[in-house]
Amino acid sequence: MRIVALEEHFSMPELQGRIDPALVIKRGYPPPDAPSARPEVDAKLKDFGEVRLKSLDESGISLQVMGPSGPGADLLPPSEGPAFAREMNDALAAQIALHPDRYAGFAHLPLTAPDAAADELERCVTKLGFHGCMVNGSTDGKFLDDPMFEPVLARAEALDVPIYVHPGIPPKAVREAYYDGLKGPLSAAFARAGYGWHAETAVHITRLALSGALDKHPKLQIIIGHQGEGLPAMLDRFEETFSGAIPKFLQRHPAQTILDQVHVTTSGFYNLPSFLMLMQIFGADRIMFSVDYPFSSNAVARAFLDSLPLSPADRVKIAHGNADKLLKLKV
Repeated sequence: MRIVALEEHFSMPELQGRIDPALVIKRGYPPPDAPSARPEVDAKLKDFGEVRLKSLDESGISLQVMGPSGPGADLLPPSEGPAFAREMNDALAAQIALHPDRYAGFAHLPLTAPDAAADELERCVTKLGFHGCMVNGSTDGKFLDDPMFEPVLARAEALDVPIYVHPGIPPKAVREAYYDGLKGPLSAAFARAGYGWHAETAVHITRLALSGALDKHPKLQIIIGHQGEGLPAMLDRFEETFSGAIPKFLQRHPAQTILDQVHVTTSGFYNLPSFLMLMQIFGADRIMFSVDYPFSSNAVARAFLDSLPLSPADRVKIAHGNADKLLKLKV
């Protein structure tokens, strides 16, 4: 069976290493000269050849849609971000061209310069053949519902391509208030993969619904990973909590907006009870397989997919059909 994975990551250390270390540290990343805490993962992130392809082959994954792991252009001032993003996207396109039947891409955007980001998205889709964009968390503490990002939302809708909202490191003030003060590496883990990434992405999506940003762009489609970042368990609560407080400018209940415009991947979460909830809330038409490579294992993700109690039709949708349709992939 054809298998498509679309929350898959890469890095380009030579390019990313040119970012001012002060900006990298300010955003919450380790200092560039610090010893790597994950050398095997870092080696896989920068590999586009034998190691990555072998892992795909061994797991029977047909196509990997890649987006960059940070730091990136969203750390840079508006005068520098566009050129950085363009270079990153051109470099990814060159790698995809070497294996066009195995790799595809999401655009990396210079979000501190929203008009330029919209133009770069269009260039990547129309000239490079990319299939949308990936946004890593907030930008200068602002989510995509902020009016400054209107050009990006409008252009994605006009191009009919999705925005993958991927977790990013929470802003410093949030880290200090919510996650700091624990022993050893616990604070960093809590702020990131342990909880903070997922909570912040759920907030990001909910703000897009509550602000009216998605009402303004009803054809825009959003993708999130990790079996919905906790949102499937919250939508019923949204129905109850927001029903008496919905302002007139919202055209739909926020829970319905999310169900109408958000797609969910399985990346990094291989738990059957949470998947069954995801199926009940979002349905098979809005779920897509993903791995979160190389932070998660292709083999483990594929074994999870194979183990799911799905009808043949739903298995095809989740394995590749939904992604093929949403991303307009060549089959």
